[in-house]
Amino acid sequence: MDYLKTLRNNNKIFLKTIYFSTDKHIADDFTMRCVLTGNENCNIGYRNILLDPDSVLILNKGTSYASTVNSEVPVKSFSISFDEKFITDFNNSIRLNSKQLLDVKENATLLSELRETLYPFKGDLRLTVLHLKDYLDNNVVNEMLINEYLHHCLITYNSLYNNEVLKKAEQLHVLNQATRIEVIRRLNIAKEILYSNYYRNISLEELAENACLSVNHLLRTFKQAFNQTPHQYLTDIRLSKARYMLKRTDCPVNEIANTIGFESTSSFIRLFKKKMSTTPVAYRQTA
Repeated sequence: MDYLKTLRNNNKIFLKTIYFSTDKHIADDFTMRCVLTGNENCNIGYRNILLDPDSVLILNKGTSYASTVNSEVPVKSFSISFDEKFITDFNNSIRLNSKQLLDVKENATLLSELRETLYPFKGDLRLTVLHLKDYLDNNVVNEMLINEYLHHCLITYNSLYNNEVLKKAEQLHVLNQATRIEVIRRLNIAKEILYSNYYRNISLEELAENACLSVNHLLRTFKQAFNQTPHQYLTDIRLSKARYMLKRTDCPVNEIANTIGFESTSSFIRLFKKKMSTTPVAYRQTA
């Protein structure tokens, strides 16, 4: 059952089942948006982002975006919007010591710049969100418990941000911290393009142009940050999609190879066996 729950502290939780829809939105607050089944396309400016069950989209307050769903299977869209005061209080709680917390003014804010991009939807964050959804699905509302779930969502996101942005920025051979963060922001745009367009041929020039980097700068910094080249990263995405389709669908291997962007079935089988130490057919039989 779909719902929109607004808590007394103005945190909001939204579940909607969609088949066909094109909607424009403005994020009223800092938002985590994911889909639990199916796919959703989100457009933020010139960026076209594919949202699937393996990813979570972070949106800053005030961001305008459009979402499009065109699916024969239900797409379950799940969003959490955090009130600014709740975010501010969370940021203070993890950055200030006990004495500073006692002295902080009510309207003081230590909000860091929350980077809106795709993040992997896995681990503790995924577990927390799914537990929260299961609880809400039972139509029992204990706001204290729900806010504890939301607080833990922010803790796990903060850890994810540190791993996906700050730690990877430290790997760049750049002295200035602000420059490192800016380069990571641009590299994340390149990752979005790879993730959202894994099924087609993507040129380095296209990646570099969208990330506002030169081709050589993109190649050098991408490898420094992610320990992979863009092509290796794209290959991993394709193989992840292949494993999902082999487990969850009855699609023939040649159809899967074509769907995920391989030019020939034989090259897909050869690469799958090299990476997984088994063939796609054998993997499906043991999945």
